[in-house]
Amino acid sequence: MDQRKESVSKMMLHLLSKNKTMVCQQMKLDKGKSIWLGENPLNLPTPLLMFQLTIIFFVSRLVHLVLKPLGQLTIVSQLLGGLLLGPSVLGRSKVLASNIFPERSETIIETFTMFGVLMFLFCLGVKMDPAMMLRPGRKAVVIGSSMLLLSLLVLMGLSTVLQTQVTMGSSLKKALPYIAGIQAMTGFPVISSLLIELRIHNTDLGRLAISSSMVCDLIGITLAAVGTGLSGSIDHPVMLVFSILSSVAILLAIAFVLKPLIMRMIRSTQPGKIIDEATLMLVILFVLLTALVGESIGQHYLGPLFLGLMVPDGPPLGTVIESRLELFTSSLLYPAFVSVSGLRTDVFQIHNETLCILAALIVVSIVVKLGVVVLAALYSKIPLREAFVLGLILNGKGIIELVLYNVWRNGQVLTNELFSLCVISTILVTGITTPLVKVLFDPSRQFISVKRSSIQHNKPNSELRILICVDSHDSLPTILNLLEVSHASEESPIAVMAMVLVELIGRTTTMLVCHKDRVIDSSSITSGHILNAFRNYEHHHEGRVTVETFTAVSDFDTMHIDICQVALDERASIVIVPFHKQWAVDGQIGKVNRAIQTMNLHVLEQAPCSVGILIDRGIVRGTLAVLSSESAFHVAVLFIGGPDDAESLAYGSRMARHENVIVTVIRFLLFGSENTKDRRIDTELIYEYRHSNMGNERFVYVEEVVRDGAALASFIGKMVDRFDLILIGRQHQASSIFAGLEEWSECPELGILPDMLASPDFESTASVLVIQQQRMGGTLMAGHAVQSAIYPRDQAFAPSAVPRNEAGRSSWSISIDKGGRT
Repeated sequence: MDQRKESVSKMMLHLLSKNKTMVCQQMKLDKGKSIWLGENPLNLPTPLLMFQLTIIFFVSRLVHLVLKPLGQLTIVSQLLGGLLLGPSVLGRSKVLASNIFPERSETIIETFTMFGVLMFLFCLGVKMDPAMMLRPGRKAVVIGSSMLLLSLLVLMGLSTVLQTQVTMGSSLKKALPYIAGIQAMTGFPVISSLLIELRIHNTDLGRLAISSSMVCDLIGITLAAVGTGLSGSIDHPVMLVFSILSSVAILLAIAFVLKPLIMRMIRSTQPGKIIDEATLMLVILFVLLTALVGESIGQHYLGPLFLGLMVPDGPPLGTVIESRLELFTSSLLYPAFVSVSGLRTDVFQIHNETLCILAALIVVSIVVKLGVVVLAALYSKIPLREAFVLGLILNGKGIIELVLYNVWRNGQVLTNELFSLCVISTILVTGITTPLVKVLFDPSRQFISVKRSSIQHNKPNSELRILICVDSHDSLPTILNLLEVSHASEESPIAVMAMVLVELIGRTTTMLVCHKDRVIDSSSITSGHILNAFRNYEHHHEGRVTVETFTAVSDFDTMHIDICQVALDERASIVIVPFHKQWAVDGQIGKVNRAIQTMNLHVLEQAPCSVGILIDRGIVRGTLAVLSSESAFHVAVLFIGGPDDAESLAYGSRMARHENVIVTVIRFLLFGSENTKDRRIDTELIYEYRHSNMGNERFVYVEEVVRDGAALASFIGKMVDRFDLILIGRQHQASSIFAGLEEWSECPELGILPDMLASPDFESTASVLVIQQQRMGGTLMAGHAVQSAIYPRDQAFAPSAVPRNEAGRSSWSISIDKGGRT
């Protein structure tokens, strides 16, 4: 017994001699007792952990609700939430600190949240595209490499000067190079998360920021791995060599052992099928194995991140990982880790001397990175405003910095004081830069057009340029019929830009791919079939139709940016997007996608040309191709008045030139409105189109006088099934002709009358194209108040007043080819 006491005494003296404190605590185990048996649940590890996570979640969400209107990101809210609960604010209360966040629970919650970070970085790695890291564009290489190398050079030089010329403590002198190094780096996961929250990740500027940060990551990940190994081996150079060699060995084992196993499992999965449970669990075991080996050699999280990079993004495996792990990891474990970093922050431990030194270093890092990025961007011929915004984006801080701060804190590289300052700097830098980005950069501004880009205002017999957006191969027959009846001829050809819309699942990098090959070799079977169908259509109409194919990979909340960008670059006259409801064979609604509805609303608001929403009922009617059908294809143009109906009339007039198409223009007149100015303008416009179709028996004009909405709906209900396709304008001037119809409107993107035609209660098998004419200057002009500006009589067929080659916007852009190269 005396020997045991003597051994304990020697151990305690040994620890004290190394300036370390040993805390002995008695941990209670969960015994299944309840509060009714007199047990305080907060004294037990599991209930305490659950309560801590609950408190962290609600406080962080509350802070985010307050800060979100100010343009703050979730990471700022999560850090501030932890800061509020920590020793800086509420944690100064001994009652709160000892009961909710006692010292005995620190190891448990840290282990739990670190496991979450492990899985979070693995998921980020899965969604990253290594090809983009290995094949960045020239602009990204120039900006990313110059930013990292020059910033690192200046900051390392500054830290050396501060170490030699300024009096400071030994802990600060030791940590200064580490802090300078992390300030110079820019992590791809940080920038990607920032851009996704700002909803600009699929803009040209966003893609450039992501590519530039990937260039930094190629060097930064290596430096971080070396720095982490150095933090534990700086006193033992031989151990440092072994740490680096073992890290290389892990990467080689992942690349040449684990990756082939994963690829073999993926290849064994049938096309269109999902990965089975056994395969997913084996991949998760690989993650845990690489994490275990990495922790054993002092390289935290390098293994899981690199393993994630080796896993192909998207279906089948990347999609399953996203659906199974992403929600729990990103919504609970990752925010808890961020908040715990705030919990560890104690502003009362900060001294003025340390604050001034680190503040100088961080301010210099921001200025240097901003200046280098702006100069490199200007050298790459990027406008000054976008260059400045790019510099602000690349100054963002996030998860990578927090992980390294926590690792260095646990490795005694950072003291609690330095750790607190680093976390506060993350809050301030991110909290200041992101609202500035929101103020200075508006993606919709680049789509504002100052020239006419509509069907009505095209020159006679000019080329019709149509951007078709397809989200499902089920709509292909109706779309191809629509292109066919648009009447491509040698005198008036059609240029088709076909864009397949692919929802961003299982990856974090958005892509806008322009397929230049004649035969599409797409990783997605559905996309390949769609794009090849358009290629076959072009081949069948050689000399009259040209087709350019795109694939947009993004989330539908921001997909409109890609659509509007292509429409602007390709000078489209009209964009045709899918309706968010799809019909089944029995005539009922088979599928509803609200994300597409949101996308359509954004396109209607920002498109630089006219927009058509295609309500496809081809599967109900069983429509055959126009060319193979022996009977005529009947098109109806419902005309009430206004610029949108004028665009529909112009499109219908073009369709009437097709030898197999009969176009019937049905004009609805309100009883008693014969002498109104708007009616006279509409009459003059229709007269010009009738005159241009004189002698064309396939162009039929009908007038119908109605008194109210009930009569209008009754007439339309009786005649719609006589037609295969109905063209109608989206918006109309407020009139008693719609009396009684407004209250049934459900879809704001359609307008009153088109909404009735799209209703499942309206029994019809005809497809409908709802058209909105181009809104000049980015404003939603509707009604006859602006009608004279939209289609005056002497400009019904007038050419655009602005030459085609005038873009009216900044000329720089990024394009990504089939291989993802920028």
